[in-house]
Amino acid sequence: MRSTVRNYVQAEKARREENGDEGFSLIELIVVVVILGILAAIAIPIFAGLQDQAQKQALQTVAANGATAVASQIASDNAAGIPDELTQLSKDGIAVTLDGGTPASVEDVCVTATKTEGGSWAKAGPGCTGDLVSS
Repeated sequence: MRSTVRNYVQAEKARREENGDEGFSLIELIVVVVILGILAAIAIPIFAGLQDQAQKQALQTVAANGATAVASQIASDNAAGIPDELTQLSKDGIAVTLDGGTPASVEDVCVTATKTEGGSWAKAGPGCTGDLVSS
């Protein structure tokens, strides 16, 4: 059986060379299209999940940057500069707020970054309790 298939393939190859047929057969093209369809069906859900994960990590990063900025202002005895720092971080559809008013020490800092569309949020800072990221 194996030699029969091999003989057939060689005969078909020789026939194509003699007749000048070039290109792919319909079966070969269908196989390629099916393989591409399967790969696309696998890849699309994976990429959709990556986008959601990236947005959550962006919120976490903004919240962490806010906590660092607030802690820096407290450490330099410049609590009046905290609103300016948070205003500079609040852009691109993300609002950054300080939880619980002006903290007395660095250990009390808790900053929340909220996405204005969708309402997802993330918190950062040593004074934060409970969940740190919306699910």
